[in-house]
Amino acid sequence: MDRTDRAIIEHLTENGRLANTELADLVGLSPSPCLRRVRHLEGTGVITGYHAAVDPAAVGRGFLVLLHVEMAVQDRSTIEAFEAAVTGLDEIVHCLRLFGQPDYLLWVAVPDLDTYERFYMAELTGLPGVARTNSQFTMKTVKSSPGLPIPYR
Repeated sequence: MDRTDRAIIEHLTENGRLANTELADLVGLSPSPCLRRVRHLEGTGVITGYHAAVDPAAVGRGFLVLLHVEMAVQDRSTIEAFEAAVTGLDEIVHCLRLFGQPDYLLWVAVPDLDTYERFYMAELTGLPGVARTNSQFTMKTVKSSPGLPIPYR
C-alpha cells in the first residue's frame, strides 16, 4: 500500500459518497486508475464496506451500555454458543472477544435504562457460559471516529 492508496482510504473514510472523479482529483489520479485502486482495496479486504453514520438517539437507541462479560466456562462449544447467541441480539451492536479479563466487551444500544434492565434480565443473564457481568453506562460521547486514521503525508 503506497501513499496514494492511503490518501484514497483517508478521503473515503471521511466521505464514502465521493464520486470517483472527485476522489481522483483529490488524490492526483485520473478517474480510471483511481477506480482500479479503489476496486483493488475493496477486493483485497482493505476497504470492508461503506455505511451511513447514524445518531443512536435519533433512532431510539441513545442509551449506550458497555457490558463486561466474564465466562464461567471457556470450552469451544460454550464460546461458540455464546457468540452465536450474541450475534442474534439486535440490541448488541458491537462485541469483542478479548485476551485476559473481561472475556468479552459488548456495546448495547437501547432507548433507556428501563429497556436495558428488561433486556438484561430477559436475554443477557441467559447467555451461555456467563459467570459475571459489569454494566457501564455512557455519560457522554467525547470522540467517535468513523474509521482508522491512516497517515499518508
